[in-house]
Amino acid sequence: MKIYRYITGKDDNAFCHRITEALNNGFELYGQPTLTFDQAKAQVICGQVITKEVEGVEYDPSLDLSSL
Repeated sequence: MKIYRYITGKDDNAFCHRITEALNNGFELYGQPTLTFDQAKAQVICGQVITKEVEGVEYDPSLDLSSL
């Protein structure tokens, strides 16, 4: 099964650590990152798609994809 996640967050060190952790847990970057500016919060928001192939797991809508 292939897992798809779109991680978003404030463009800061914590966001980079979330992506780094995912990469070290077997996820791969997919496509280009996205950036937008939240005027209400006056901050840049990042987004990055990551994917991971997981053997022996069948898709079920109740799966917590962030735990795989």
